[in-house]
Parts: sequence; C-alpha cells; structure tokens
Amino acid sequence: MRISVIAVGRARQGPERALFDEFAGRLAWPMALVEVEERRPLPAAQKVKREGDLLRARVPKGALAVALDGRGKTLSSEEFATRLGRWRDDGIDEIAFLIGGADGLDRAVIESAALTLSLGAMTWPHFLVRGMLAEQLYRAERILAGHPYHRPGPPPG
Repeated sequence: MRISVIAVGRARQGPERALFDEFAGRLAWPMALVEVEERRPLPAAQKVKREGDLLRARVPKGALAVALDGRGKTLSSEEFATRLGRWRDDGIDEIAFLIGGADGLDRAVIESAALTLSLGAMTWPHFLVRGMLAEQLYRAERILAGHPYHRPGPPPG
C-alpha cells in the first residue's frame, strides 16, 4: 500500500518537517509528500476553494482520499490501524491524505473523501498535522504487524 500526503503550503526545514521526515522514514509503506500552494492574494473563501482544487488534482488516480478536518471522525490509534488494515486487505493500493491550509478544507474536498478524519478537538497547525499523521501511520503499521511500539494507555476510569 502506498501513502500520499497532499498538503497545502511548503514546509521549511525545522522541527515540524523533521518530525514528518522521521516517521515517514520509518514506514515500510512508501509515502510521498506532495505540497500545493496558491500564491495569489485571494479572498479567504476563494483561496480555500482554489486550494481544494489543487489538492484534489494531485490525488493519484484510483487512490482512496482521506480528508483531515477538525469536524471529522475521531479514531483511536487501534481503530485507525483497523481501518487501514481493512482498506489494505480490500485491495486499496494507495491512500491519499489531504491536509488543508490555515483556513481549512474546501467543502468539495470533504465531500469527495471516503473518510474525514480528525486528530482531535483541538486546532493544530497544518505543518504539525503532517508529523502527527506520519507518526499515526507508523503506529498503525506497527499495530497491524503486532510490533510492541504501540503501548495503549490504561483504560479510562
């Protein structure tokens, strides 16, 4: 299974990029980072729409799209791993994770995605989301392999 992370904005060298690179490098699944950017000074709504068009245009043909949005579904690491494992077992060859810019994702991106995923109720900088996603992908891969990297915390209560 191949992974594409298609994100708005160009990540500069720094801790956020290093975090992404660290976990992307650990993955056995091949992962590509594709960055898109709208440089024209557009009103916010037009910019979000244009960024959405750029994101959707870069989704590889036949790939399953997952939009990252704070209003999406929250999954535990185990649930995320199970979902990825199911897609893999169903013959999905590539998954494209779509990360919007500072103003979020266009509605068309969310509506075209097979899943809209939230990394929690808090708002995260879109450059940090890349690293968090890469870590969760690595964690999911380790869970599916039965590797001890993943150590779930104690049950709530």
